[in-house]
Amino acid sequence: MTTRRRDFLLTAAACVPVAWPLGRSHAATFDHAHLIWSGLLKRHVVLLRGGQASQVRYGGFAADRNTLKAYLSTLSAVTDQAFVTFSVPQRQAFLINAYNAFTVELILTRYPDLTSIKDLGSLLSSPWKPKWIPLLGGKVSIDDIEHAMLRKRGVYDDPRVHFAVNCASIGCPMLREEAFLATRLDAQLDEQTTRFMSDRTRNRFDEAGGRLLLSRIFDWYGDDFKRGDRGIASLQAFAGLHAGLLSDSPSGRERIRSGRFDISFLDYDWSLNDVRR
Repeated sequence: MTTRRRDFLLTAAACVPVAWPLGRSHAATFDHAHLIWSGLLKRHVVLLRGGQASQVRYGGFAADRNTLKAYLSTLSAVTDQAFVTFSVPQRQAFLINAYNAFTVELILTRYPDLTSIKDLGSLLSSPWKPKWIPLLGGKVSIDDIEHAMLRKRGVYDDPRVHFAVNCASIGCPMLREEAFLATRLDAQLDEQTTRFMSDRTRNRFDEAGGRLLLSRIFDWYGDDFKRGDRGIASLQAFAGLHAGLLSDSPSGRERIRSGRFDISFLDYDWSLNDVRR
């Protein structure tokens, strides 16, 4: 796409009313290329460490908030009846993009007066549980999108989703610099997995101690890597598939592939993944 056409689409989208309708289906006209969202991500996501991680220009998103709300409106206009007519990859991409885009919108409700997404909750409440998102004909929470939809057993059964959704935190797998697309979803999820597993600040093998140090995500969602989905039946087996990313030494890689290691989970950094940090 040319820069001129991209800018035209973003400008046009900013003029779309930002109300989030729950009515008629827009299945026939829904943009499965997610052009508005991709344009925003390309503008406001900054890659780090050769693409292993990213930070977000939330100030830039704030300036483009009408455009973001225009995109959210297109998501909210899709009814449940329309959604079931989408292909499986279209549905999965739709939900991943919805999770990420509505999370950015949640951050903007208090930005710049927060240092973590957890500032939007309290000791007794979670920022992920309020049902404020108009989606598929009802109101859902961010948790609903992740756990009740993307992780629901028998639907997608793809543990790579954990490397695609971004919770606006440093410890989380990166916010991708483009939208997820049904036509390239498998390759995009593979790349997100490689990026995350190759980031030694999040996952690495301790050669001296013979211990695999993994992101806390594998502690919280370890069961998703033990069910045989995509041939992955254990954390050890998953690590073995990525031994070349977790260790630089032949002996370390051999130990990982053979499963001869203990596992420890690293502390999770809940700081906002903001460029200004």
